Amino acid sequence: MQFKFYGGAQEVGRSAIMLKDDRSLIFDFGIKIDGTIDYPTSIPKIDAFILSHAHLDHSGFGPALYEEQVIPTFGTTPTLRLSNLLLDDSIKIAKKQHLKPRFHRRQLGEFVNKYISLDYHSKAHFGNFDIEFFDAGHISGSSITLVERALGKDHKRVVYTGDFKLQPQGLHKGAEVVKSDVLIIESTYARKEHPDRKKTVKEFVDKIKETIENRGTALVPAFAVGRSQELMLILHQHNLSQYTYIDGMAKDATSIVLNNPNFISNADSLTKASHEAVWVGEKSERKDALSGGNIVLTTSGMLNGGPVMDYITKLGKNSHVFLTGYQQEGTNGRMLIETGMVNVNGVKTKVAAPHSFHDFSAHAGRSDLFEYVKKSSPKSVICVHGDQDNAKSFAESLKLEGYDAYAPKVGDVIKLPD
Repeated sequence: MQFKFYGGAQEVGRSAIMLKDDRSLIFDFGIKIDGTIDYPTSIPKIDAFILSHAHLDHSGFGPALYEEQVIPTFGTTPTLRLSNLLLDDSIKIAKKQHLKPRFHRRQLGEFVNKYISLDYHSKAHFGNFDIEFFDAGHISGSSITLVERALGKDHKRVVYTGDFKLQPQGLHKGAEVVKSDVLIIESTYARKEHPDRKKTVKEFVDKIKETIENRGTALVPAFAVGRSQELMLILHQHNLSQYTYIDGMAKDATSIVLNNPNFISNADSLTKASHEAVWVGEKSERKDALSGGNIVLTTSGMLNGGPVMDYITKLGKNSHVFLTGYQQEGTNGRMLIETGMVNVNGVKTKVAAPHSFHDFSAHAGRSDLFEYVKKSSPKSVICVHGDQDNAKSFAESLKLEGYDAYAPKVGDVIKLPD
């Protein structure tokens, strides 16, 4: 059994990990956005594609696998609907920016047509493998994947966490722990603990209230899938939905999430939040959203395009930008944190003061990563989806605890004995 890393190794983004045995499977096939778009190093010949969740750093290059091969993709129903939404939008953006698309609608159609939807805890048999999904607690439909090889003495359990959150969120229970022989685990926050979530929510809500009470606009850029729905719930729970305008792709994403209520918690509260907020349908309606004393929840979460760029240059007095997610190097969001400026049509422009609340993170923090390893009790651990320092330090710490641990680089191959 061997693993090859086409992306997502000692880096955050473009997750693409191949398991090669009697059949070849690939876990995720995403992109990395850091000023430019980075793709997996090549398109391998495989027998099946396993998609952990819809975010583009895991799904964003998936349709390219269908250029010259016909394969099944395994994932949950929300992952299919949400990834199709994001992938279709990426094609539109490429055309709008006059960029050559790296895949076409025909390939996206093949991806959709060959998709096999699984619920949590239901198995698919594929060659000598059983494939089973468990709740990852990250976004709607996100999965921890168990690939179990059952061949007499050669029985082996490979677990791929994808992105996961062990602690509960408003819309998600904590991730399920799955026993493993080989554990492929994210290491995004392997050197950092997240602060108490209740404290983070209180600070966020207090600052939002202060902004709208001063007749400013609270501009909240957020990822359309996952973070937007989580923030909608928080604003609803603190009686702020009536002041909230929602713009961008979050509307379609929220509809998909609500159409699959079994994959979230508090579906009724999210439904109420979506009814109480104002959904911006036309550009002309953005003027009302900016009239003062309102909250604008919109895409994109890293300020790299989307409706947020129309709002951010028109913010009035006492307005603030609330960053609620990780800001990748090379993005406008990272530039805003570091310089107070954003790039608007090629011109660096000073905008309203930012407040960073990236600890709304839907990823596991350091202690939860170690807890997951301990409870999963693998023989071998492969640390992925973390920058070089996080992945390597996580692997070194695990070695000190007696695990056979690796922090591979892109292009590496790891062969594990049976």
